[in-house]
Parts: sequence; structure tokens; C-alpha cells
Amino acid sequence: MLSVIPRQLGYSTRLFRHFATNAESLASPTVDPIEIEHFSKLSAQWWDEHGELKMLHRMNPPRVAWLKEKIAELRDLEGEPSSPSWKALGGLRILDIGCGGGLLSESLARLGASVTGVDAAASNIAIARIHQSHDHSLNNLVYRHAAVETLAVEGQQYDAVCAMEVLEHVDEPKNFLKSCAEVIKPGGHLFLSTISRTPFAHLLTIAIAENTLHLVSPGTHNYDKFIRPSELIKFFKDLGWLTGTYEDRPNAQEAEVRGIMYFPGNGDWQLSNRGSSWGEQCNYLFWARKPKTP
Repeated sequence: MLSVIPRQLGYSTRLFRHFATNAESLASPTVDPIEIEHFSKLSAQWWDEHGELKMLHRMNPPRVAWLKEKIAELRDLEGEPSSPSWKALGGLRILDIGCGGGLLSESLARLGASVTGVDAAASNIAIARIHQSHDHSLNNLVYRHAAVETLAVEGQQYDAVCAMEVLEHVDEPKNFLKSCAEVIKPGGHLFLSTISRTPFAHLLTIAIAENTLHLVSPGTHNYDKFIRPSELIKFFKDLGWLTGTYEDRPNAQEAEVRGIMYFPGNGDWQLSNRGSSWGEQCNYLFWARKPKTP
């Protein structure tokens, strides 16, 4: 497989092997080897905007816009000086967990953040490094073949942690989230993108996207791993991040849930209105802020 991937992308096998440290997934209690094997097979397609990962390419702009919006809102609330739009994330140290081929990592780095992208699949990191090597302006971006638990043990700390389309693919999601929390600085941010466990989500992501339209490979999603927004809110409330909820909604300065919906007519993803529970029935974004003091 290692010899096939670079040829499909137009890169030499020698260059690919230079960046690929090994083809094995990492030993971690939250890393599911079956999931890693599945996504390793897709490594060559990460930067093909018309391939199986095209939905992620289309989802990336609204995810980045939402992240920028949240950071800007909080800076404004706390009286911090605003940053120009093209460097909206300047001065932030951000971790992108499950970075894959680097779609989000590169976007965040171009907005001025110092970014570390990690992935449990070595072949994904290899592709990410190769793509980065063609843009010498991305010197504020590094990739590691690592799991978040490793960074937690190292004592790494970040201003923001992103885990986009990752939570529904891990084992032991509570332990995964605890590790994410450990590597966030006090007052820092967690950004998630995942899928709710609802009949509507099963219909869209598995019955239609996988089994009918074949937009993604069968087996990409496991319904039992989907997580409802209410479960995330409860987790972070129990963790001490949230002071309370009102009608099951968190304090807007502590956490936020935003649905994100795909419109096949124009092929775009769009954020739902804040507070729209209907928009959260399938794909959704989740943000929470770590308390500044324990």
C-alpha cells in the first residue's frame, strides 16, 4: 500500500517513505484499530476534492468560519484587541487531533495560529507532511504521528484543541475527552464536530450516504458511536466546565452547540441558527471553554 499512495498523488515513493515513519496505528486505549485501518486506506484521497473525502473539503470552510467567530466573540467580550481577518488566530497555539491529511490544520495555520496536527494513522501524517512541503509559508505547522494521550503525558498545553469528525470514531469517548481536556490551557477552548445519535442521523449518514448514494464507504460510520449534544453537555458539566444549564442549553459563554447541515442542491454545508434543536439532529459542532481557574 505504501507504494500505491504516492503514485496516486503524483509523489515519489521515496518522498512518501521519508515522511512515513511506519504504517502501524498507535497503541492507545481510545484508538480503534479497525477505524485506523479504514481511514488509512483513504490516505491517498485526502487532497482529492472530488474523491470520497469531498464532503470534508466542503465542510471545512464553515467549520473554520465558526471557529474564527467563537474566538473573535470571546476576545471582544474580554476586551482584547481584535486581529485582522487574515490573521484571526494569530498568537494561538492550536492542536488538531485526528488531522488526517491536514485540511483543517493548514487552514488554521494560514490564519496565523501555531498548529500541531496529530493522527493515529502514520499514512495520514505522511500525506499531510508531503502536502505541507509544497507551501513554504506553512512553517508554523508541524505534524506528529501521535495520540492525544501521548501529548497529555508529555504535559503539552494548547490555547485550543480541535477534534473534527473524530469523536464518533474513537473507543472510550469519555477517556478521549478527558485527555483532550488535559492538554487545554486554563481558559482555553475545545472545538468538536461530530454526529448525534438520532434516527434522522442514521437515515442520512448510513442508510443514504453509505448504503444508497455511496458518498462514503460502507462501514465508515457506526451508529452506536454517535453522541448526542446532551451527552456532551452532561460530560462537561460533570467535569466542572459548565456552571449550569437553562432548558438543557449551556451558558453561551461556557459552551455552544451548532448544527451544521448539508444541502445537496449546491453541495454546501451551512451552520444552523443558534438554539435550533432541529439543526442538531445529525451533524453538529460543539465548543466548550475550560475554566480559567480550577
